[in-house]
Amino acid sequence: MGTAPAPPDEAVDLLTGRTGEPTTIKLLSDRRGSRAWKLKGPNGAVALKANNPDGDDARAKAAEMAQEDDHLRHLTAAGALSPDYRVSAGTWNGGRWLAVNWIDGEPLWRALAPARGPEGDRPSVRSWLAGIARTWTEHLARMHAAGWAHADVQPTNTLITHDGHAAVIDYALACGPDTGHRLVPYRGALTHTTAPELATQILSTLADTHVQAQPAADVWSLGASLFWCWTGHRPVAYDDDLDRLEKLAAIARGTTTALRDVRPWPFPEFEDAITACLAPDPADRPTAKELTTAW
Repeated sequence: MGTAPAPPDEAVDLLTGRTGEPTTIKLLSDRRGSRAWKLKGPNGAVALKANNPDGDDARAKAAEMAQEDDHLRHLTAAGALSPDYRVSAGTWNGGRWLAVNWIDGEPLWRALAPARGPEGDRPSVRSWLAGIARTWTEHLARMHAAGWAHADVQPTNTLITHDGHAAVIDYALACGPDTGHRLVPYRGALTHTTAPELATQILSTLADTHVQAQPAADVWSLGASLFWCWTGHRPVAYDDDLDRLEKLAAIARGTTTALRDVRPWPFPEFEDAITACLAPDPADRPTAKELTTAW
């Protein structure tokens, strides 16, 4: 086994002012040209990301890192993000790095495991699920009010804290009101939670064309993520061996699996809200603000 890649020295040196001398540095992921670590010290912890300088797309990933930092600055200035979330960012001899406040939480899929079986049919789980959905939509509503779409709403970008609140992470693909300074065009995110209108636009435009995600697409992705992680089934059925464009074509048709056919147990209010989120026409979906009182 090889040695795990170390984070940029430039970042670690600067971040010790936040965390203290790191007591642990743990590699969290190393894929798709990006790496992430957890740096923990006596004064706290941060999540640090950097591009892989040896990857084929090192320059593009460095640009994406810079873009996310720009998004965090604008979202914080607009009041859509806590000023404590972004910690610092900079360059290193291999590209760029970005550090954000560490959030203790489980990805949505893992967190919702107790709700995916018949044993989840109890009042405490209903209340817990509703709280997750409500806090998630409250965050999206703040972004949408500022003119932004997260554009990558999916289970791995949503952490569930110990008190049952949803925390949203990863803003690299976010779409704001000003697209003139965008460094990387948006071409969709995780296929399974891509809204039908975005799938249609991706399929009908060239690969280097920016597709502007709108708040309504976040709402569809929210519904798709909750559907998937509660039932264990993706909302649009297709074979896993299809390529991405074929999957997007299936999503673009706007037909989803009926929630009542795959739900692990009945939860009418939750089901109604998810179904409303998955309306094929963006105009028929509730807004995130409206959803905050629907769960």
